[in-house]
Amino acid sequence: MAIIGTLIEGKYEILKLIGKGGMSEVYLAMDKNLNKQWAVKEIKKRARDKNNEVVVQSAIAEANMMKKLDHPCLPRIVDIIDKEDVIYVVMDYIEGEPLNKVLERDGAQPQETVIEWAEELCGVLDYLHMQNPPIIYRDMKPANIMLQPNGNIKLIDFGIAREYKEHNLEDTVSLGTKGYAAPEQFGGKGQTDQRTDIYCLGVTLYHLVTGKNPCEPPYEIYPIRYWNPNLSSGLESIILKCTRINPEERYQSCAELLYAILHYEEADETYQKKQKKKLYTFYGMLLAAVVSLGIGITGQLLQRHVKNNDYDNLLLQAEKSATDEEKIEIYLEAVDIKPTDTKAYLGLIAAFKDDAVFTVEEENEFKKKINNNLSGLREQDDYADLAYEIGRLYWYYYDYGKTDTSDNQITRIKSSVQWFSDAYDYGSEESDYHLITQVYKEIGQFTRDVTLNVEEASDKGTYAPYFQNLEDLLEIVDGEDSEIVNLEVYKLCLDSIENYARKFKSDGIEESRIQAFYQDVLDRNDAVDTTTDKTDEIKQQILERKDAAQDAIKNAYSEQ
Repeated sequence: MAIIGTLIEGKYEILKLIGKGGMSEVYLAMDKNLNKQWAVKEIKKRARDKNNEVVVQSAIAEANMMKKLDHPCLPRIVDIIDKEDVIYVVMDYIEGEPLNKVLERDGAQPQETVIEWAEELCGVLDYLHMQNPPIIYRDMKPANIMLQPNGNIKLIDFGIAREYKEHNLEDTVSLGTKGYAAPEQFGGKGQTDQRTDIYCLGVTLYHLVTGKNPCEPPYEIYPIRYWNPNLSSGLESIILKCTRINPEERYQSCAELLYAILHYEEADETYQKKQKKKLYTFYGMLLAAVVSLGIGITGQLLQRHVKNNDYDNLLLQAEKSATDEEKIEIYLEAVDIKPTDTKAYLGLIAAFKDDAVFTVEEENEFKKKINNNLSGLREQDDYADLAYEIGRLYWYYYDYGKTDTSDNQITRIKSSVQWFSDAYDYGSEESDYHLITQVYKEIGQFTRDVTLNVEEASDKGTYAPYFQNLEDLLEIVDGEDSEIVNLEVYKLCLDSIENYARKFKSDGIEESRIQAFYQDVLDRNDAVDTTTDKTDEIKQQILERKDAAQDAIKNAYSEQ
């Protein structure tokens, strides 16, 4: 057990114990270098203890998995310290309390609040399922959802996100928590997949909205209105479908589930009765339309014309709006009219970029729209162009993880990978953007995977193509209108020299080539006339790091 006041690796000062399991403790620690609090999980190594060996390997696997992920609803792993008798995993310290404690104190949660949580949880599960390979979380339950003081939630504990053969461990459950786990997680009833997480989420929503713990009598998932008749029949139908025994009868993806949750009121009995009434009225109108078929056809054409006019008028209105907030609101309204037309999405992207910051709040609004319509958008001829612009939005403007003392360039690049991959996969090889997209995609994949590759000693041979991609990217952005785009690329190039000079040398990059690249970056940086405080700050950061990059080159190539 770590002693309060202990300094780990010369920088993490242990402040207090905040959690304890059978084979691990979690401490609050202060990073003396960054003046920032982290959570530090301590796992002891015990010789000749098979269960402990599995816990240690599970913790390392969990940490390595989490290091590749970057989502507002997930904690970040920032360091793994492997010592002779103990392992420390340093991660985000999440303030707040788990939802199981909220349920114990307050009982069933308001339906609208649960709906908001459901939207966020669908989003983060969909993000996990979109990884390559997909990550199946397997342990959704209120105890693993942290409610922060600002009202946001975080999904924690990835201890069983991969299957393990050993069972009955305290720190992790072999395949899930009974009461919440899907049938296929126990007894060899099939392979777990994304529908497993949908089942667990359905049970979790049931517990949150009814206050009835599925791990306690009657041990069944009753229709939620059995407990509270005032709850929505639409939400009841969604939860019942999530928790079907047969995975084929559940929602088949989190995107499909999210769409249902966003439209749960439309499945409500009261809403449906109103719709039936409208339907009867429609039948009467249809009969009249049959009599006047020509008028009916004309009416349809006029309605389509009006819809198109409404959409085009909204786009025009957005372009003339005085503020970014107005533009964004109008473009979101336009998306609802024609959800698979890319023009409104491109307008949103431009509005997000106007202040040079793509905030987490803007991202949440954007993802609600695009995730619901992604399958339809992918069928459009210009989807690759849209995916490319979304990738650039994340790469250069995403604000998540940025602080006054820490840049978030790696976070931005990693967040863009899925979109550049889509742009590459759905684009034409004859397109002008095909090579550019490939460069962005491969740099992003390198940034995402390099830490894990180093730990697994599989990084050799990856640095030469990465360097070539950096050279290509430098040429690609030449002449960009945006100062931020140019300067961010220059910063990435210089940081890469500083961090990987030895690796470039070992992969066969000659010193003359890297020196020419280094000088080219500085010349281009000097040629930029900055017009904002933000771009001036980036330019100065580059100048401040130039000596460190040059030293890295000299040190690397002076070694025999």
